[in-house]
Amino acid sequence: MKSVYFVSDIHFGVGDWQTEIAKTNLFLDLLDEIFVEGAELFIVGDLFDFWFEYTHVLPRGFHRVLAGLERLTANGINITYLSGNHDFSAGSFFENDLGITLYSHDFEMVRNEKRFYLYHGDGLAANDMGYRFLKKVIRSTIAKGAFKILPPDLGFWLAKQFSHSSRDYTSKKYFGDTDGMITEAERRIQRGCDYVIMGHRHVPILHKIDHGFYVNLGDWLKYFTYAVFDGEILHLLKRENNRAEPFHFS
Repeated sequence: MKSVYFVSDIHFGVGDWQTEIAKTNLFLDLLDEIFVEGAELFIVGDLFDFWFEYTHVLPRGFHRVLAGLERLTANGINITYLSGNHDFSAGSFFENDLGITLYSHDFEMVRNEKRFYLYHGDGLAANDMGYRFLKKVIRSTIAKGAFKILPPDLGFWLAKQFSHSSRDYTSKKYFGDTDGMITEAERRIQRGCDYVIMGHRHVPILHKIDHGFYVNLGDWLKYFTYAVFDGEILHLLKRENNRAEPFHFS
């Protein structure tokens, strides 16, 4: 079988112009590899630092990324986008214009007799009760309707302030017994999953649990990591100098 790719927390739009150009080029290089070697791409949340679909307006600066994704779907490569906490309103544009399948919730799937569980991971920490409530509020139809009334420039400025606070909060999470993400991974593996794949924490992890693995995909702000399932084994890799390198844990 052709390989299945997983990536998360790229956060396009967070850096300065030069940083974003370099990150875009590196991501497009990965898409070129998927075009040749891949069967599927799963984006496990936060492709953009902020995304909101107005009726007639799209965020500026991401046209090369969007065109690269459309190139894959137009050539029969399936892309699934699972919303993260920065994906405020990913909707019909991705499905209708780009041919990308959207999920707003976690899900399981089977590939080559291996069972996968995918979730961005936001809200799983033990002290995230306040966030879980806030998530329901800001994802509500009322909140989205109110935001749509704002002029796009003002709306995106406000969102950028919120996104910065959210990243700071996420970076304080740590890996250990009190991390709700590994607790959830243990539960899913006990139920028969072989791989539990998440993002959100921005720290690459490949952790064996019984017969399975908890995988955190890291990010493209510091690590430039992603995962590839070759039909037998899932590999955690790093994109560097326009090629894949094994990720070495420090």
